Amino acid sequence: MLAKLLLAQQDFQFDFGRQPDAAAGGMLAAIFFAFLIVLLVVLVVYIVVCYLVYSCFQRIPSQHRQMEPWQAWLLLIPLFNIVWNFFVFPGLAKSYQSYFAERGRTDVGDCGEKIGLWFAICCVASYIPCLNYVAGPASLVLLIIFLVKALNLKGQIPEGPM
Repeated sequence: MLAKLLLAQQDFQFDFGRQPDAAAGGMLAAIFFAFLIVLLVVLVVYIVVCYLVYSCFQRIPSQHRQMEPWQAWLLLIPLFNIVWNFFVFPGLAKSYQSYFAERGRTDVGDCGEKIGLWFAICCVASYIPCLNYVAGPASLVLLIIFLVKALNLKGQIPEGPM
């Protein structure tokens, strides 16, 4: 009985001097590079969103802007962007509202203000466990809808000084 116990103990001992298997090292490297690629893709998407919002703010005349265009780039700051979403997206819609109200146009509605607000709310909700399975995809859909609306409105503002 004691011999069996000693043999079983030897089977479970770790050999700390042994080199790790090449397959395990390769798998770890593959996981690391996959994580890096996903991180780069997410960063590129964030940069594209910031640029689109920046360009929309830039097209709006300065007297109608709720914030300066460069402030859209603050969305790249991790964790800060959760709060900043509540200022940028509804602020862009309010800027469009101000511009089009001066022009006497009422056909543009709220210019996506509610969509921008719901996007910001869904971004916050995506950090809540279990709720994130619904809020995460919803925030992505709302972001796409908002950007399409914002870029459409941007196209209705002539380029150049007003």
